[in-house]
Amino acid sequence: MFAAIGAGWPSRLLESVVSLLTAWVVIRFASSFVRDPGWSRTLAVIAWSVAALNLVGLLKPTISILESMGFSLGDVRLSVLGVIKAGLVLIILLWLAGAISRITEHRLDSSKSLSPSARVLLGKFIKVTLIVIAILAALESIGIDLTALAVFGGAIGLGIGFGLQKVISNLISGVILLMDKSVKPGDVIAINDTFGWINRLSARYVSVITRDGIEHLIPNEDLISQRVENWSYSNSLIRMRLPIGISYESDVPLAMTLAVEAADSVERALKNPAPVCRLMNFGPDSVELELRVWINDPKLGVANVRSDVLLNVWELYHEHGIEFPFAQRDLHIKSSVPLEVSLVDRVEPVPDPDADQQHEIPEER
Repeated sequence: MFAAIGAGWPSRLLESVVSLLTAWVVIRFASSFVRDPGWSRTLAVIAWSVAALNLVGLLKPTISILESMGFSLGDVRLSVLGVIKAGLVLIILLWLAGAISRITEHRLDSSKSLSPSARVLLGKFIKVTLIVIAILAALESIGIDLTALAVFGGAIGLGIGFGLQKVISNLISGVILLMDKSVKPGDVIAINDTFGWINRLSARYVSVITRDGIEHLIPNEDLISQRVENWSYSNSLIRMRLPIGISYESDVPLAMTLAVEAADSVERALKNPAPVCRLMNFGPDSVELELRVWINDPKLGVANVRSDVLLNVWELYHEHGIEFPFAQRDLHIKSSVPLEVSLVDRVEPVPDPDADQQHEIPEER
C-alpha cells in the first residue's frame, strides 16, 4: 500500500481495494472457521455491506447516524451503534466459548483418570462458565455497570424461579445425577415402560436409546423422583428367567437336562454362573420348569438371547420326545336327570268370514 502511494496511485482507488480485500479476508475467515452456514452467510453480508458503504463514502455518515440514535437508561446511554457492536462482540465471544468448550470436552473424553459422570459434569460447567463470561464481556463493552445488575438480577431471578420451576428442577437434578454417579453414559436402565441404554447426559434430560432405535429424552427430574432399574450400576450381570411347560407324561429330569444344554449352546450365555433349570410347580395343564441364564452384555439386547435359548429348547425337546402340553378342560354332562315329555292336542283354527269377503276376487265382465 505504501509503495502504491509512493508511486502516485489515487488514494480513493487504494481505499476501495483495501475495503474489498478486507471483506474478502473476513468472508474467507468465516467460511473456514464458522461451520454453520447461517452464521457464515450473516458474517459475509455484514462484511460486504461495510465494504460497500466504504466504497461509496457513506461509512462514516452511517456510523454517525447510528451513534446519534439511542436512549438513556439511568447513567448509561445506549445507542444503536453500541448495541450492534455489543451484538458482534457477543457473537464472536460465544463462538470462541463454544470452540473452547468443544476442545475441552474432547480432552476430557480422552482422559482415563476421570469417570464418565465427572467428564460430563466438568464439560458442562466449563461451557456454562464461558457463556456467562461472554455475555458479561458483551455488556461491559457497551458501558453497562455490572454491579448495578445485582439487585436487578435478583428480582429477575425470583420471577424466573416461579415461572421455570420444572426447568430449574431438571437442571439441579442433572447436577445431582452427575455427582452421585447413579447413571452414566453406557448404562442400561429401565424406567416406566422405557428400556434402553444411556446415550448421553444433558443439563435438562437424559438421552436413552431403545433396541428399536427410538431415542427417548427423559427429564432429569424423573430419574431422581421415580424408581429406576440400572442393569449395569455395580456390574453388568443379568439373570434371565425363562418359564417352560412340559406335559405330565414327559421325562422331567431329561427335560431339565436338555434345557440346560440348550442354554449352554448359546454364545452369549455365561458358563460362570452356569445356566440352571428348576422345577417350580405342578400346574393344572403342565409341569412348570424355569430355566435361569446369566448374561453380562445387556446392552446388546435381551430378547434375542431369550429367542435363541427357547429355539434350542424347542429343537431338543422334539428330538427326545418331550411334549409341550395344550390347555385341557374336562366337560361332564349329567345324564341322570329325567326329561319330561308331553303331547299337546292340536287345535284347528276357526275361519273368519270377513276375511273371505275381503279376499274375494270380482268376476270379469
